[in-house]
Amino acid sequence: MTHAATTIAAGSSRQTRQLKWSELYVQLLVSTDLLVVIVSVCLALVIGRVAAVHGGLPEILGLSPTFVSSAALVTLWMAALSASGSRSRRIVGTGVTEYRRIIHVGFVVVGVAGLSAYVLGIDGLQGFLAVLLPIGTGLLLVDRWVWRKWLAAKRRQGLMSHRALLVGSEASVASVARDLERAPQAGFRVVGACTPTTRVAGVIPGTEIPMSGSIDRLIEALESVDADTVVITSADELPPDRVRALSWQLEPGRQHLVLAPSLTDIGGPRLHTRPVAGLPLVHVETPRYDGGKIYAKRILDAVGAAVLVALLAPVLAVIALAVRLSSPGGVIFAQERIGLRGEPFRMFKFRSMYVDAEHRLDELATSTTDDDRTAGNRVLFKMRDDPRVTPIGRILRRYSLDELPQLFNVLLGSMSLVGPRPSLEREVAKYAQHVHRRFLVKPGVTGLWQVSGRSNLDWDESVRLDLFYVENWTMTGDLMILWRTAKAVFARDGAY
Repeated sequence: MTHAATTIAAGSSRQTRQLKWSELYVQLLVSTDLLVVIVSVCLALVIGRVAAVHGGLPEILGLSPTFVSSAALVTLWMAALSASGSRSRRIVGTGVTEYRRIIHVGFVVVGVAGLSAYVLGIDGLQGFLAVLLPIGTGLLLVDRWVWRKWLAAKRRQGLMSHRALLVGSEASVASVARDLERAPQAGFRVVGACTPTTRVAGVIPGTEIPMSGSIDRLIEALESVDADTVVITSADELPPDRVRALSWQLEPGRQHLVLAPSLTDIGGPRLHTRPVAGLPLVHVETPRYDGGKIYAKRILDAVGAAVLVALLAPVLAVIALAVRLSSPGGVIFAQERIGLRGEPFRMFKFRSMYVDAEHRLDELATSTTDDDRTAGNRVLFKMRDDPRVTPIGRILRRYSLDELPQLFNVLLGSMSLVGPRPSLEREVAKYAQHVHRRFLVKPGVTGLWQVSGRSNLDWDESVRLDLFYVENWTMTGDLMILWRTAKAVFARDGAY
């Protein structure tokens, strides 16, 4: 076999290996999507017939569509899921775009089917569609969530991920590598790096990323580590003409080019790309904290808090009794915190410490070492084994039950269900100027800081998460954080 043939065969083998996981995952999604859509249509038919027989719902629900119209609905829904890109490799596994597209497809399919029924004069289909929309969309969301959990587990093992070669300065490579390492579910596994230096051995300082060559020999480095994605971490070393030339050298369909801009922590909804005179201009919208989104968030807070208080009333009563009987002192601990626009408010919690906890704070702050506190947290005082915490308080803190009275703060309007961590005045005095942007929105009972590690986070990471939320919050993002909060609460790590 000639050298050229060997090279082609090796490239073909790598292509098969790199694309196998994505093709397999898409096939799995198609199969389960089809099953879920068929089951949803059948469930809607059954509900319609039962409702008509027992008279529990309007009789129109009992008029089921024919086999032909049911099959057409299944076909339409599957085609819409494919056309919307809901199974694209670029959105599966992380973010909310996948879920948004599924919800959007549900409304589009029902709308098109309803309009078609009206034009064709098909009676009784409107009620059937009204039942089908929540069932089908809900089951599809659950189906994709289950697959996402499976994919995330595989990616944490280093499987079913893009093999990424980072290109840029050593500092930018190390920074991007740390960010990607924190989010393995995004599907990028760093396998090497190219920098302006001529070093081709060793690792990037502060990381375990091997040096794979210089920028001048990028294609050879890409092949040597069997990478399918080039991530440019800084543009100083690669001017536009070299980036363009690099994109031409990559193998279409197998190798990809990703640019990591220096403008970080900007959410997708604020970014818009528009080609102008051959330039891919990226528009970054400034965050706004007014208008309909604010009112919608307040409605979500009020309704959500009221429902939770009603459902958790027995739990609140049991916790209050346990706190009262476990140690001397009141049941509720009220503390002044800094909220919206830097204004103070009284935040409520179940008392989890002894009554002299505040008086002992200065003593502990001076007598404890850095090993006793949360690693790297230079502003917040957190201890893994704080002697001021009562026995019942440790249980409450472990599962964040001590924070349930904050639901009343939400009802009163001083807090939100989701937002930045409520700050103490003594902490605010240590804030850098840019950290004060967290006061542009109400503090939250939960937030990105809680679902991303809680007390295990160092100060810089906590600030970054809070500011990311403030700059990029959306209603969909709030719902996702509320969903993830339950898992974070029951995790056996991160709350002291």
